Amino acid sequence: MSSTIKVYITNLKRFIEIEGGSTLLDVARQLGPELGIDPICAHVNNKNEPLSFPIYASKDIEFLDIKSPSGRRTYVRSLCMMLYYVVNKLYPQGRLRIEHSISHGYFCRIEYVENIDTELIMAEMRKLVEQDMPFIRHEGRTNEVCDIFTRQGLDDKVKLLKSVHELYTVFYTLGDLADIYYGCLAPSTRHIPVFSLSHYEDGLLLCAFDPADPSRPYDIICQHKMFKAFHENFTFNKIVGVSNVGQLNEAVDANKTTQLINVAEALHNKNIAALADQITERYHNGGARVILIAGPSSSGKTTTTKRLAVQLMTNFLRPVTISLDNYYLNIDQRPVDEHGEIDYESIYALDLRRLNDDVRDILDGKVVDTPIYSFDLGRRINKTIKVHLGPGDVMILEGIHGLNPELIPSIPDNAKFRIYVSALTTLAMDNHNWVPTTDNRLLRRIVRDYKYRRTSALESLQRWPSVRRGEEKWIFPFQEYADATFNSSLIFEMGVMRDFADKVLKDVTSDKPEYAIAYRLRKFLSYFRPIPMEMIPPTSLLREFLGGSSFHY
Repeated sequence: MSSTIKVYITNLKRFIEIEGGSTLLDVARQLGPELGIDPICAHVNNKNEPLSFPIYASKDIEFLDIKSPSGRRTYVRSLCMMLYYVVNKLYPQGRLRIEHSISHGYFCRIEYVENIDTELIMAEMRKLVEQDMPFIRHEGRTNEVCDIFTRQGLDDKVKLLKSVHELYTVFYTLGDLADIYYGCLAPSTRHIPVFSLSHYEDGLLLCAFDPADPSRPYDIICQHKMFKAFHENFTFNKIVGVSNVGQLNEAVDANKTTQLINVAEALHNKNIAALADQITERYHNGGARVILIAGPSSSGKTTTTKRLAVQLMTNFLRPVTISLDNYYLNIDQRPVDEHGEIDYESIYALDLRRLNDDVRDILDGKVVDTPIYSFDLGRRINKTIKVHLGPGDVMILEGIHGLNPELIPSIPDNAKFRIYVSALTTLAMDNHNWVPTTDNRLLRRIVRDYKYRRTSALESLQRWPSVRRGEEKWIFPFQEYADATFNSSLIFEMGVMRDFADKVLKDVTSDKPEYAIAYRLRKFLSYFRPIPMEMIPPTSLLREFLGGSSFHY
């Protein structure tokens, strides 16, 4: 006989009584319209759970709809399982691969199938929505789950699960089809009504709802240059035989880590040398006197800048580097965002007038005293850096706004060479689960800020939503303006980050809302075999975040 228990509903800021053993979905139905949202998942004691989760003791419960970050991830995971279900039904000989996010969607391939009918797939997915089929959560012994996946031909999932050595594994079924996702799914297909599927490049693009208007799918945007950068690294992954985490773990277990690190670092060197060659050719043709290096937070702009400077010198050009960070306005002069917070990511947080004056004077051959900004003090200090360009010199401007046309509009376009840097992660968890680029950068930022800025993981996580809003507004819209894209991700980096990042994230306690993200990231990292930091060369881009670099920052 069940007993009555009290739970605290964060959405309503009060306790309610429920029957012990009730699921979160039961509780949501009990609250009815008072809840004010149509939940897709929930945070229970600040940990993300599916609505099938049963409650046997007092808990704090926050119901989440698709507008929340956790809700959006739940929606997308559920949408991916619906796509897998329909592809398996229509094209049983095919193999679905969901590779990465791009152009407001998720790039997919259905291998071994020609003449894919996207309208037919979407029609079958709409039928699933109408049928309101449940996503059923299970937990079974890992060897038995592996047998299920082997029968379905999901060898990539089997390889990962066997490399992790967990006794039990959580998985989901939709109808008679099983799959594994690294987070919860919606209660049923009814919750996933908005999507689109279209042909894109040499594959397909699956789009979920537009956060600005959840009643319609996201509009596709052009990102051909970004797609090319992703594609080049996917080709590299296939050549080295490491396309997913299971294969990476196998390489670590087989003592092939050193070879993998050397080859991945060599690819970085090759790509940076190619950028230097492009710049040098354009310079000798009368352009590329100003090299603009941009990218989102923790993309590795600073190390990319330093390594590019070395390569330019081997081409007999002398680079003079200026950090855009030194042109920040004093903190009391900066704009605020729509939340009333200081907008650190806004281009108008920079002293654009002085920047343009200084760049013009430097290009005219003048000696210019450029400013120095102190982040500790939140203002410029009474010191300057003298900058002068001589014959054979080029200027490098490094900062998040390097691609924005409003940065230095007074400088002719032919005098600029724009480089976009981002950690475009191409390593997959398995064929239906990709490693998000955003998570890669967030982990880099957490580690770097803890080591160098004495910032806790909690503070980094609290700051991250504002950083992401700024990136969406001030950085990502200009990605395709770049003359070249440099992918700063390294196929082995999560293994190197694992132990240190996990240790820092442990400090985020369960009484904080950010615990949900910290727990998710720690769970994600647990799938990777640890790789000793000592194996990473001192010139590696990862040293910017982990320490021990031969470059001075």
